[in-house]
Amino acid sequence: MTTDRNNCITEVADEIRRLAQARLHDAHAVLGAHALNRQTTCYRAWFPQADEVWLVPEPDAPPEPMDTTDTPGLFVWKGPSRKLAEHPELRWRPSGHKEIVSVIDPWSFAPNIPDFDRHLFGEGRHWHAHRMLGAHCENRDGIDGVRFAVWAPAAERVSVVGDFNHWDGRCHPMTVHGSSGIWELFIPGLGPETLYKYEIRNRDTGELRLKSDPYAAAYQVRPETASRVIPESGYAWNDREWMDNRDPEAWKHRPMSIYEVHLGSWQRSPDGDWPNYAELAERLVPYARDMGFTHLELLPVTEHPFDGSWGYQSTGFFAPTSRFGDPDDFRRFVDTAHQAGLGVILDWVPGHFPRDDFALARFDGTALYEHEDPRLGEHREWGTLIFNYGRPEVRNFLLSSALCWIEDFHLDGLRVDAVASMLYLDYNREDHEWIPNIHGGNENLEAIEFLRDVNETVQTGHPGVVMIAEESTAWPGVSRPPSMGGLGFTMKWNMGWMHDTLTYFGMDPVYRRYHHSQLTFAQIYAYSENFVLPFSHDEVVHGKRSLRGRMPGNEWEQHANMRLLYAWQWLYPGKKLLFMGQEFGQGTEWSEAGELDWYVLQYPLHQGLQQLVKDLNRVYREQPALHGREFEPDGFAWLNADDADNSVLSFVRRDVDGHERIVILNLTPVERSGYPIPSPRAGTWRVMLNTDSEFYGGASRGPLQCEATTEAYHGQPATLHVDLPPLTALLLEPTGG
Repeated sequence: MTTDRNNCITEVADEIRRLAQARLHDAHAVLGAHALNRQTTCYRAWFPQADEVWLVPEPDAPPEPMDTTDTPGLFVWKGPSRKLAEHPELRWRPSGHKEIVSVIDPWSFAPNIPDFDRHLFGEGRHWHAHRMLGAHCENRDGIDGVRFAVWAPAAERVSVVGDFNHWDGRCHPMTVHGSSGIWELFIPGLGPETLYKYEIRNRDTGELRLKSDPYAAAYQVRPETASRVIPESGYAWNDREWMDNRDPEAWKHRPMSIYEVHLGSWQRSPDGDWPNYAELAERLVPYARDMGFTHLELLPVTEHPFDGSWGYQSTGFFAPTSRFGDPDDFRRFVDTAHQAGLGVILDWVPGHFPRDDFALARFDGTALYEHEDPRLGEHREWGTLIFNYGRPEVRNFLLSSALCWIEDFHLDGLRVDAVASMLYLDYNREDHEWIPNIHGGNENLEAIEFLRDVNETVQTGHPGVVMIAEESTAWPGVSRPPSMGGLGFTMKWNMGWMHDTLTYFGMDPVYRRYHHSQLTFAQIYAYSENFVLPFSHDEVVHGKRSLRGRMPGNEWEQHANMRLLYAWQWLYPGKKLLFMGQEFGQGTEWSEAGELDWYVLQYPLHQGLQQLVKDLNRVYREQPALHGREFEPDGFAWLNADDADNSVLSFVRRDVDGHERIVILNLTPVERSGYPIPSPRAGTWRVMLNTDSEFYGGASRGPLQCEATTEAYHGQPATLHVDLPPLTALLLEPTGG
């Protein structure tokens, strides 16, 4: 047998040596069946943890012992080719144990990722790389198992490790597909809930790195970090009517009122633990629907290890966090929202990723997903790393992530985080801390190309899905198509309006007369982009206080200012976004460590504020004048924006049919009797909404209706004389419609 055994070894002696050293890049070249001639096959099996191995050459045949070799863990068999099944059974006895373990040999299955997929991946044009890479349950030739595939071009050797092989990197080396850097191995007998990682040996340094799967569909609950195999989803969606109602243009003219939510701290489970997706579907969805919101926007549910990052330091770009359940549980949550008439938008973070050693950072021992040079590859303020958008495979990773959430989870949009940090090479850097682009400028040309690509790909393939930019600078054309030189987003957060508004409302009303322009200035640029008006989570953390806590005065005045603030937001042109808890005037800053202060709803002022938000959503939704032309200058006109001394503003909103609604805001705690308001028409105007109503915690001052005389005033043909309650907004409609 020694001569036969040597014939099986000598022709691949160098590869066997590298296999034993855990340095082999092509395990299939050595292991499995290899013909010695037309009649004879040599079978090599690799069991580093075995004392004995037997081969069952064909079904129902008796097991035949395999020979040991000079290489511990390598066993060989030589026999007639006709006698050998394509996928023979191997039986082995672990060292120091008596029991026999039966497996199908992984290396009897050839790698099968198609050349075309690898070609697209290398060019950065593979839109569904997550279906090629990662761990996928498959049935090959009637045998169930899991196909693992990972991109690690600087690796000398990659192995799949897990409980199934005691996390031993010697046991399951993968095979690389040429120069693509893609490694693959099918392991029979594994299935759902298998825990795994990749052990990666760098070819230049020999450094070993133990990494979670970047393309994993699920992970362990933190603080554990292993990837989890899950079956292909068989979830049966029930949201066809909702999906069919998406329209590539209709979102511009439909009401959009977004409730921004951190799922883990909206409400806790009865036992005080994290809620699960099912509980959130049962409680959050009907609450948001009853409040009149049109969409939920979720702080990132992409898997993340650190609770305090709120999801903005993601390590799992294809996996809903396991804190709240499994991927199908999340699908059910989205489905429930759609059936209730609520869209779902996800905060998505392609701008940076954390340095956690188990995740993307220096994945194969090199700066694979990031830049090597810290002047390009680091956000020092956040302690995170920046994606290398110039690398095709990295663009594939991010683009596939975006499409995964939209296609596999039926999301209605992505709000892209920290876009400014992507656009500017010198973002938050001193002069010596960044490298100019090829033209000498500070624009990140590769990030710009990526953003245009992802926006165009998403909106072309999924008309009606929205892409929203959190972009805090004056970069032009963020929400204009690439054909016009824009970035291709559908909408952009109006950070200038938000900052000016909160600064104005945060000051004592006695000083507001000197800052009147902080409310009027935004109309100068209001239609340069498609704007969302956000009061987001960022405005109620890090010592900024809650929105109510930022308002001046005593408790009643704070609530009156809050009612006025929300009327300004809802009645001003732009889509709306409000962070959870602010709708009922939470007094404390938000913290992810506990749930919202729901107990305050026992108090009338908080009940009233919540009712106002509900009514503002209803009026906004029912009145085309308030939502139909939010991005068109003809849908808005100032009636009087000049009365800084009295801190009063008035404007008109119009729909496409010319129906008009008047908005009046008295921004001081001074009651003003018979105050003149320019009117576009004479006649009777009915008060549709009064923020001083007792239903909202006010004193029910102010008129129920007003008469506009034919006296021309301030460029309008008529004049209203209105008794304005203090710190109040009024919404008026003409009695004739």
